[in-house]
Amino acid sequence: MTTIQTVPVALGERSYDIRVGPQLIENAGAEIGPVLRGKKVFIVTDSSVSGFWLEPLIDSLKAAGIASHTIAVAPGEGSKSFASYEHVVTKMLESGVDRRTGVVALGGGVVGDLAGFCAASVLRGLDFIQIPTTLLAQVDSSVGGKTGINTLQGKNLVGAFHQPRLVLADTGALATLPKREILAGYAEVVKYGLIRDAAFFEWLERHGAALIAGDEAARVTAVVESCKAKAAVVAADEHEAGLRELLNFGHTFGHALEAAAGYDGSLLHGEAVSVGMVQALELSRRLGLCPGQDTERARTHLAGMGLMARVRDIPGAGKWKAEDLLASMRRDKKARDGTIRFVLAHRIGDAFTSDEVMPDVVRTMLEEDLSAAADA
Repeated sequence: MTTIQTVPVALGERSYDIRVGPQLIENAGAEIGPVLRGKKVFIVTDSSVSGFWLEPLIDSLKAAGIASHTIAVAPGEGSKSFASYEHVVTKMLESGVDRRTGVVALGGGVVGDLAGFCAASVLRGLDFIQIPTTLLAQVDSSVGGKTGINTLQGKNLVGAFHQPRLVLADTGALATLPKREILAGYAEVVKYGLIRDAAFFEWLERHGAALIAGDEAARVTAVVESCKAKAAVVAADEHEAGLRELLNFGHTFGHALEAAAGYDGSLLHGEAVSVGMVQALELSRRLGLCPGQDTERARTHLAGMGLMARVRDIPGAGKWKAEDLLASMRRDKKARDGTIRFVLAHRIGDAFTSDEVMPDVVRTMLEEDLSAAADA
């Protein structure tokens, strides 16, 4: 039996634990009870997740004396919207929320980001519990307190920092995911190796296939190590003033690719990040900052696991325009006075930020990528 592991996030009075392992949803009531101020929660979830995990969660909460009210949203990136935000907030207000009421996010990154933003803003802040059910959410979006929704202008441009009181990363939930979702989350796992931990990237080269195939020990190790890496960065830079920007490695490109795809499900966030990380390494190579073999090593590993690793891998990318991608990048949250701020790398395991990249270099690279996609 795999034991539950605990990763602390050290943020003073806002500190909390990430609990990692199997059967945490079935025992959620006992885990959540001690961190709640009251005995009532709203569970925000989607229909893809609720069929598997909503009933066990409600039963566990009931056994711990915690009443619950469920608010469901549609699956997919489209639910990170003003309309869904209004829907969830209205349901809370109509159902008698007070400042001792908690909010539990049961689902992937979309549910977590949306529920967290609702928790941050309703009555100026409610206790928030993350129960991430996707690999991507377990290793990335559920940790660190970033919440928010998308707009027509880009991803995550409206939101708030609102730390959870507890994160329950039930690795058993990953068994219900399709392979594509596991792969999308795996891209974020690889990110931690690429930005700060070359030894972890080497471990993934050896064990990544087992993780994808369902090896529980490999999955627990990957989630724990990823959460340790993110927790250390968040503790040092909670509000993304510097160091935390490294966690956006591949995301400046990736978010632009997602926007071009229209958030229609043809390109998942993790798939966009996979392509974006290779683009970031390639840009670093073109700038003379990173050896080309590191770019190819990352591309080979990601592609070997079954992820998209080039723009040409994205359906419909051949119709996109480089200027549109650049415009999206200029709206990135890291941009300063219209200057795009990139996360680049000296080598695998050594990333850094820069706002000194000439736009023409990026434009040329994007035009080559899109031309290759059009010819594919």
